[in-house]
Amino acid sequence: MVTALLVPFVAVLGLICGSFANVLIYRLPRRESVVYPGSRCPSCGTPIPWYLNVPVLSWLALRGRCASCKAPISVRYPAVELAMGGLFSACAWTWGPTLKTAWGCAFCLLCVPLGLIDLEHQILPDKLTYPGIALGLIFSVAGEVIPWRDAVVGAAAGALIPAAVIGAYWLIRHQEGMGWGDVKLLAMIGAFLGWKGMLLTLLAGAFLGTVIGGGYLLLSGRGRQTPLPFGTFLCVAALGALFFGDWAWQWYAGLLVPHP
Repeated sequence: MVTALLVPFVAVLGLICGSFANVLIYRLPRRESVVYPGSRCPSCGTPIPWYLNVPVLSWLALRGRCASCKAPISVRYPAVELAMGGLFSACAWTWGPTLKTAWGCAFCLLCVPLGLIDLEHQILPDKLTYPGIALGLIFSVAGEVIPWRDAVVGAAAGALIPAAVIGAYWLIRHQEGMGWGDVKLLAMIGAFLGWKGMLLTLLAGAFLGTVIGGGYLLLSGRGRQTPLPFGTFLCVAALGALFFGDWAWQWYAGLLVPHP
């Protein structure tokens, strides 16, 4: 009963946080403040009043256009808000009124902007990854989520493994095999999900990057040197690991050591 009452409240909170995520997605790559000025039209710069800034509903009421200049507003805005509301609801439904729900929601609020920023700009802002590492470690110390030792090992391994890949690739081909933003992102994922969740994310992210990224290069006719947003694949994989990591790890361990 408590969980059923919690889910709608957290869903609304997720919609509001989705609106803030849109601010992060738009402003951080442009090195703009996420606090000041307030919400404004990206085309004409007209400030958006609060009653026209209601998540999803305002976009629908305005038919996806600015109330002032009538310029189209990307469908990404309500999509991000709905996605965040859904993810927050899933956290509340999965873990109920516990610290783990806050932990999961915080992780989603970091992964969604990071994944979309990398998809559009191919950067992973330090203003999200560094605080994310610290926040993941703080949650682990507070308890109820993952053991703090797993978080520390996960953060360290998340940084060292891709850094080693970058170093080895540079020695072999004199090129960067990954970006350093991916190193910080994996460290953040390890701080939240521990070393097991980080490894699952890395494996699943590499698989998604190979299948989706490789398919894109093949269909578009672009060469192998075309940069791909590996951070986006990692963020998608990390969200999967957040909800299904324990099950996936047990399944994978069962393949390696089958039960008699």
